[in-house]
Amino acid sequence: MIKFMPRRAIWAGLVVMGISTAAVAAQPPGTGLGQAWPNAQDVSSSPHWHVYVFTQGGIRYVQVNDLNGHVRGAFATANGQFLVLPMGRDAQRMATPQQSPRLSRTVVPLASYGETIYRDSSIQLSAVPLSDGTMMFTATQTATTTQSATGDCGTNPMECGAHSN
Repeated sequence: MIKFMPRRAIWAGLVVMGISTAAVAAQPPGTGLGQAWPNAQDVSSSPHWHVYVFTQGGIRYVQVNDLNGHVRGAFATANGQFLVLPMGRDAQRMATPQQSPRLSRTVVPLASYGETIYRDSSIQLSAVPLSDGTMMFTATQTATTTQSATGDCGTNPMECGAHSN
């Protein structure tokens, strides 16, 4: 009886691992808002950032991570309205049409070093370094779908130089 006990324990462990693997695999794509490496496609147009877009109930959530997977900021948008989400290192420095970033009086945006890190038919997201070494993210509403030299950025972010993980 004692001889068969380790084999039973191994089989029970394998069954439990199989069940937990199936549960993880059952998660739908595009989950993981707030995570370092969410189960979503990286749609950033910059090699310096990871941008993930999630949609639920007609609301789009956009999350920015740095190259190490740290969440830097996120916002939600629907019908032209933006809401900064309280997550990430730079959440206080996220600017939207409805909300200004919280910057000290001595900090200056270095706009000439900024870059667009995501753009689609309704959103443009830019990263702008600040004089104190931190980063500010600016989310704006785009007027119309634009056509670029590389393709249709409005309907296919992959045509705008987006990269995969």
